[in-house]
Order: sequence, then structure tokens, then C-alpha cells
Amino acid sequence: QLQFVESGGGLVQPGGSLRLSCEASGFTAHYYAVAWFRQAPGKEREGVSCISLNSVTTNYTDSVKGRFTISRDNANDTVYLQMNSLEPEDTGIYYCGVDLPFRVCSKAWYERGRYDRWGQGTQVTVSS
Repeated sequence: QLQFVESGGGLVQPGGSLRLSCEASGFTAHYYAVAWFRQAPGKEREGVSCISLNSVTTNYTDSVKGRFTISRDNANDTVYLQMNSLEPEDTGIYYCGVDLPFRVCSKAWYERGRYDRWGQGTQVTVSS
């Protein structure tokens, strides 16, 4: 299946942490820029973070800077999102996609139309 598989979501209290995983299934993604997006109920899917080939560059949306860290493991072809100091506003379904054929995150990395091979997503709920 030519898509990502997202995992690691769950229910966490405000201030808690989660680590999400995005694993390529049936294809190779480690050459290319990969981004995490999230979608809250009633809202459009929005960019959270992007990572380039060999982690040369990373990008984050302003609301998560200093709290989230994106990384990747080329051997496992997996992209991670470490989320700390979680807030209720972080609640949503988190997805990842690949920006073929680009190796570096675009200056417009947050545009969802660039990405392909989305997975089914993993639910993150931040609530007390």
C-alpha cells in the first residue's frame, strides 16, 4: 500500500507529551520532504511541521515552535513528531504526507495540496 501509516496518538492531559510516528508503507520516502498536518473538528487540515532530506532543514507553524520537534530515521523510513507541553488546541487528527519530488521543504511547505500518500491519521486528544 503506497501510503504512510501514522501511529502514537492518544488521550493526554494538558502539559503532557506524545511521540507520533509516520512510517512509509510500500514505498520509499526518506529521499523527500515529509510534513505533518493536523485537522481539528470543523477546521481545515493545517501544516504542523516539515522535515527535509537528512534533516537539513525543518519548519514549524508558529503555534508549536518550542514545543514540537520533528525528526526522521532513514533506515526505518520513519518520521517522528515529539510533542511536549501539549495544549487543548493541539487536539485533532494528525496526518503525514510526502512532497514529491522535492528533497527540501518548500517555502510554501504548509500548503496541503503539495503532499501525497497521506495515511489514515492518528487521533490526538488533549483534555483534563
